[in-house]
Amino acid sequence: MRIYTVHFRPDDGGDIVLVKEGFCWPAFLAGPLWALWHGLWVVALGLVALVVAVGAAGAVPGLDAVTAAALSLGTAMAIGGTANDLRRWTLERRGFSEEGVVMGGGEDEALRRFLANAPLLTGGLG
Repeated sequence: MRIYTVHFRPDDGGDIVLVKEGFCWPAFLAGPLWALWHGLWVVALGLVALVVAVGAAGAVPGLDAVTAAALSLGTAMAIGGTANDLRRWTLERRGFSEEGVVMGGGEDEALRRFLANAPLLTGGLG
């Protein structure tokens, strides 16, 4: 079972977004592309700047290949570990409020479980 945070924005018909807790493997493998996929433009720009800076630091004369690889791997681990937090931050900036935490076997099941226990968000739908 996975744990998700539930974010709700009452504008535009009531958008609900679930964000998985924990490490994000897609962001670890391709951070800026992951951010663009989720529409996190500011985060994507920041990740590109970070990756370029780490790449430049890895190209410093006298730095061996193992140290440069460790620097790149550490950066990717940091991106993967904070990616979902960055997504939550962006949702908050866009007017979403965190409504709770829910568990489910997948995002659909988690959303069903949350809505079953949040009658105010369903508008009385049975």
